[in-house]
Amino acid sequence: MIVTPVPCPPSDANDAVVDFVRFCHRRRRTGWPELYDEMCAVARRGIYRGWSFAELAEHGITFGLAEMPRLAALVAQVASQDRTCRPTPERAPLRSLPRDEPGEAPAWEMREAAAAG
Repeated sequence: MIVTPVPCPPSDANDAVVDFVRFCHRRRRTGWPELYDEMCAVARRGIYRGWSFAELAEHGITFGLAEMPRLAALVAQVASQDRTCRPTPERAPLRSLPRDEPGEAPAWEMREAAAAG
């Protein structure tokens, strides 16, 4: 199987919100609301750039109830972008399997019968 990387569009270096969501999504490829839990865990541990909840809030990322719709929409957007720019495997064309001759038992039955002895 050959994997062809498809480049992701570069994120705006000033857009910490999108970068944070993308970072969390790539750590745990889930959708909303599971990714919200991952985002909170990342903030709690300061995994993203060492930023905790306070630093994230300074950059416009808050986790309050009023922010949920905006975060959910952003998660959907980032997840969609990540799906389209992930490396995708190139698969070999499917081959036809040999067919059983008319009147012959299927191959799997013949193998079972031979194994049973």
